[in-house]
Amino acid sequence: MIVLAFLAALFYASFFLENWLSPDLDVVNGYVSELSAIDQPFHLVYSGGDLITGILSIIVSAGTLRRLRRRPLATAGWAFLGLFGIWAIGDASFPLDCAPNLETWCALRERSEHVSFSHEFHSVTSTVVITCGVIALFLLSLAARRYGWWPVLARWGWVVAAAETVFALSTLLAMYLGRWLGIIQRVQISVLCAGLLLIAWALYIDRRNAGRAPASPPPLREKTCL
Repeated sequence: MIVLAFLAALFYASFFLENWLSPDLDVVNGYVSELSAIDQPFHLVYSGGDLITGILSIIVSAGTLRRLRRRPLATAGWAFLGLFGIWAIGDASFPLDCAPNLETWCALRERSEHVSFSHEFHSVTSTVVITCGVIALFLLSLAARRYGWWPVLARWGWVVAAAETVFALSTLLAMYLGRWLGIIQRVQISVLCAGLLLIAWALYIDRRNAGRAPASPPPLREKTCL
């Protein structure tokens, strides 16, 4: 579970490859989702990253729910991590048709609503995947504080979730102003990657501490008189 959570964060950061694979896209104002638009040459790299992240997140969620003690907040937190994975798969399954900030004809088709269902539904999957990720971090942070588990999540989980919330809301302002959306989105996804790394680190410390716990002494045998 530790390795899979780390890999989920790594694959979700596939947009860092854009400087080499997709240098023509607008980093400042363009959507991150434009990288995986169907007409882009390396769209399978970025959508594949989302797909793998989703699958790994579901496995981590199911694995931790099976192995760790179940308490209401923790169970809800891991369940929302699983939902994050499901909607990340949805993000990969419903890509944009084209890149509106790179191609004028694409922007015109988008404004005239002459795009596919996949193109329109992608905004839903992108919104829900971020929402589920934020809720998962908040709930796991609360669970760590209440039950005395995962000190790293107890200390930093709510901070990462709060930062993710701020940047998610900032994207709405950026969309209204028509500026800086690309930078804000990239920071937002980077923060979510940090949240996945935080989960991996918390699970690692939990496993390490469990390995250091002293073994319980063998039960004493009663002496019998001969």
